[in-house]
Amino acid sequence: KGRGVGRPTSAERVRMEAEFRAELEKPKVCGTCGALDAPPKCPCKAVFYCNAKCEGVSWREHQQVCTFDLERKLERARGRLGGENGAIGSACFDLGELYRQQSRFGEAEERYLEALWIYGVVEGERSENVAGLSASLGIVYEEQGRLDDALCMHKRALWCIVMCIEAEHPDVANALNGVAGLLLRKGQLEEAIAKFEEAHVMYVRMYGEDNEEVVMVLANMALVLKGQQKGAEGLALQQKALDIQRRTLGSDCDDVATLLLNLGAGYSQQGVLEEALARFEEGLGIVCRIHPERNVMEGQFLESIGTVYGAQGRLEDALAWFQKAHQIYRKTLVCESADVGSVICITGETLTELGKVEEAMEKYEEGLAIERWALGDEHPKVARTLANMAMCKGRSGDTEGAVAGLSEAQSIFRKRGVSHGTAAQVDAFLERL
Repeated sequence: KGRGVGRPTSAERVRMEAEFRAELEKPKVCGTCGALDAPPKCPCKAVFYCNAKCEGVSWREHQQVCTFDLERKLERARGRLGGENGAIGSACFDLGELYRQQSRFGEAEERYLEALWIYGVVEGERSENVAGLSASLGIVYEEQGRLDDALCMHKRALWCIVMCIEAEHPDVANALNGVAGLLLRKGQLEEAIAKFEEAHVMYVRMYGEDNEEVVMVLANMALVLKGQQKGAEGLALQQKALDIQRRTLGSDCDDVATLLLNLGAGYSQQGVLEEALARFEEGLGIVCRIHPERNVMEGQFLESIGTVYGAQGRLEDALAWFQKAHQIYRKTLVCESADVGSVICITGETLTELGKVEEAMEKYEEGLAIERWALGDEHPKVARTLANMAMCKGRSGDTEGAVAGLSEAQSIFRKRGVSHGTAAQVDAFLERL
């Protein structure tokens, strides 16, 4: 099978990942009959069933995506075909994709690496399969917070795809976008904007302005401009992306809601709080209309509205909205998800501002434990929470505890190659202490 950088497309990846997240929104609902509190679970860990009968009814369909069954088939195929075989590489790639959609990144990495080795031997470095696998590994490493490894893989994908197809091709634009995204996360903004602009020109020439890939790259360029302190220009690009999406998809859809969430965040960071609140409220209305059964994005909008209230000094109101967001996350996500940890930690920040240091520390400790479990001990979000906890300890006079927390945060940021934003603040606070 050909596995170029653009296969699956970004739209297909978003759709597949959204479908899997939708399954998790009701994590103990039977995958066949819909009964609540279905205790037994398929060994693949992706779906619940009431009993063996329900599992048998859905097996033909579920078998196509059951990682437990696919792993057993892969092992048998290795025995028949040997390791250096393209069919084995394809099976490993498919398993890696399934694991990545399920946020099982360690297992995804293992299968991608095996497939990458096989295709490197069978086809050589200059192949679309090597390019596609390199890009997929880059996405996994990015999710794990391994930014240097991710950038290396995205650059490898770009080199491979340029070597084996024409210079202006959707896969080349996708690879440029991947490299630019990593440069953005690492704070290398000039290099990032150059790559994004190159990808944007390609997308427009290939597809015209009204296209989802154009929307994606415009939103990414807006993030770079925000980092360059060009907030007004960034907001203009976000609005342009939103207008395109409304023209192509209509107003009531998840993609428009997502852009409203991002645009509201942009206004909030610029201090234009009333505009931010208006965008968040509009997006919340869309999500509630199209997902009356509750949806994780509802929690994200509630959390964002709480953040605006916090910035307006309405701290008690902010706490109430964070609590609402927490309740939605608990209903739509597994309890140990990163979003749950995040809203608990931001509750801690608000309690700190209210001078409720002991309550804040309890929230930080709870949120940090969840973030460590969900993201790993060396994720930049863990470092940010450690830094906030350290500030809280400093306020209560625990200088030794503050230094320890800041030092651990600094170590994580440096390992991940992050030197801007909170990482720079941590360096400055440690010097001061």
